[in-house]
Amino acid sequence: MTGTYSSYTTPFLSWLALEKRYSPHTIAAYEEDLRQFFAFLEQTYGDIPLAEIHHSFVRSWLAGGVQGREGAQASPRTINRKISTLKSFFKYALKQQWVTQSVMVKITSPKVNKRLPLFVEEKGMQTIAREGELAQPLFTPDLEGDTRRLIIDILYQTGIRLSELIGLQDRQVDVHLRTIKVLGKGNKERIIPVSPELLERVVAYRQRKARELAVYDTDVLLVNAKGKKLYPKYVYNVVKEILSQVTTIEKRSPHILRHTFATHLTNAGADLNAVKELLGHSSLAATQVYTHNTIDRLKEIHSKAHPKA
Repeated sequence: MTGTYSSYTTPFLSWLALEKRYSPHTIAAYEEDLRQFFAFLEQTYGDIPLAEIHHSFVRSWLAGGVQGREGAQASPRTINRKISTLKSFFKYALKQQWVTQSVMVKITSPKVNKRLPLFVEEKGMQTIAREGELAQPLFTPDLEGDTRRLIIDILYQTGIRLSELIGLQDRQVDVHLRTIKVLGKGNKERIIPVSPELLERVVAYRQRKARELAVYDTDVLLVNAKGKKLYPKYVYNVVKEILSQVTTIEKRSPHILRHTFATHLTNAGADLNAVKELLGHSSLAATQVYTHNTIDRLKEIHSKAHPKA
């Protein structure tokens, strides 16, 4: 980011981190979008004041300046994300009185076909649950194996996000109430009930950490072999490795386990509003995508079971 606009973007990104409590990954994406936009402005229109940016400049960038991966044409989904970044930035700029109006009011987002969320079939998750019966167990018997097992169990049984898992404090797990308190997006708290079996694993894990690690981060629940707080790449690699052994779906990320959690709940008849609260969604619209998988499942059952199907 050049000095011309960094005096605006730096406090905006700090606001996202401190006030909105966005994840480092999300903030990095916002920062890159803004860097690309302002670089385009300088190359195309020169060094212009923030208040003099016109909506036509934004349109020009979206029409020809935005590129996808490896220089390919950007998808509508990518363009929408960048529009969302600029809308948030100029809304903040308006609040700070850096501009008198947002240039984004005349910018419309392209329509995007909704993709159904991928998820792991119940059979695959049951294989993980019964991994002790396998000829080659999925988890090693040491502390790191317990950490890896809890990563999978917590993500699947609670549906929490990657950032929420990494930041999960030890004190947020209440063994007596059998709940986990999660601090999600926008600093919103939600309470998620957990199974007695998962709590037993957590209690055993706590005891093992204290027994085997001379020094470790006592604030967070999950730590690596060195007793340090987990980092995103570590969790991602664990999930990818384990899921690759129980499913053939192409994407095997921590977020897939969140989708799996929600899909299995809706397939079992869970109330959509309850699923919304468990996921920490701000609106029901974000949760309704999981009903499509439920409808597809009902169609499959109908076609196999009904004599006139």
